[in-house]
Amino acid sequence: MICLVISAFFIVIATSVYPGGSLLDKNSIGFDWSKNFISNLFAEKAINGSENTSRIWALIGIIFHSFGYGIFFINMSKKITVRSAATVLKLVGAANVLFTFLIATPLHDIMVTISSTLFLIGLFYITVFMLRTKLHFFKFACIICLLTFYYTLFLYGSGDWGLLAIMQKVSFISSMLLVLGLEYFTKKEDFLQTVKSSHGLEDSKFKSF
Repeated sequence: MICLVISAFFIVIATSVYPGGSLLDKNSIGFDWSKNFISNLFAEKAINGSENTSRIWALIGIIFHSFGYGIFFINMSKKITVRSAATVLKLVGAANVLFTFLIATPLHDIMVTISSTLFLIGLFYITVFMLRTKLHFFKFACIICLLTFYYTLFLYGSGDWGLLAIMQKVSFISSMLLVLGLEYFTKKEDFLQTVKSSHGLEDSKFKSF
């Protein structure tokens, strides 16, 4: 929570000092949440040609964001007792710290692809195990977050920049809320029952045989 709150704080500061310009209007003033992309905050020059005073604040924000997500996946790996899945989440968490931060570099496009893929892999694993629990709210939340993320990537691939600018924020905020919810309102015991039920099913099959 500390990492994500600090990240959001610095990103908001960055948007407040962004000089201006967007893909739809190069002469616009300031940061428009419905037209600008968060990536605009990381460039050395704003789209309108001015020195980008938001860059340093955005860089600080993305550093804390990458660490927050990395810690989240590593913590979730400790709650899921299936070793192979836990290992994947640990790797996703460690790699996510590096690749999410690199989004703020000139390698932005490829890093977005890698970071998004890692996040989707991690969230997919969590969703699979979440569907086996009794946490119905989080089942729904995980599915909605996945669908939102997939739709955002679809817009990115199709080049619908107008709607993408809005969906980027929706996806960003929804994933942060889900991460905080899973971090603080789930525990290892919630996932243990999935292992017990799986063992019970195997035992019943063995007895039937």
